[in-house]
Formats: sequence, structure tokens, C-alpha cells
Amino acid sequence: MATLVANLARARVLLARNIAERGLPSARQAVPVRTKITNSAGAMLPEPYNIRFGLAKVVAVMVPFIYVGATISREGAAFLEENDIFVPDDDDDD
Repeated sequence: MATLVANLARARVLLARNIAERGLPSARQAVPVRTKITNSAGAMLPEPYNIRFGLAKVVAVMVPFIYVGATISREGAAFLEENDIFVPDDDDDD
């Protein structure tokens, strides 16, 4: 416990020394982080280009890939049944 207190006291002295030598950055020197809304001078940037037909793009991508996935599943099930790897029994319906 005494070693812990000594180490904390030493760390506090070193931190105070570093602050005294280098100084702390003040809030007035802060640079804005959100540079995508304003430019470096602070002026508002124009609105970004809006991409239209969002729902049409979603449908144009989803429909073919769902169809391809269903086709792969159907062909896989046919392959498994043809090679007697997985054959459903009539008794499974009970």
C-alpha cells in the first residue's frame, strides 16, 4: 500500500512538471472536428448530391440475388436427394 501511494505521488509530480513545461492546450485553440459541414474558414458547404431511385436500386439488387439463392437451394436439395444423402421419409410428416 505504501508503494502504491509513493508511485501515485511520484506520477503526480511528474505530471505537474510536464504541464508546467509544455502547458495545457486551452479550449480557445481547439480546431473544429466536423469539417464535412463547414470549410476551414467556417462557411457552410453546399448540400451533397442526392442519389435518387433508392427503392428501385434495392429491388434491382434483391430480386436477382433472391432468385439465384433459391435456385442454388433447389439444385442443392435435388443433388442431395438424387445421391441419397438426404431423402425425407413419409413417416416424418406425422
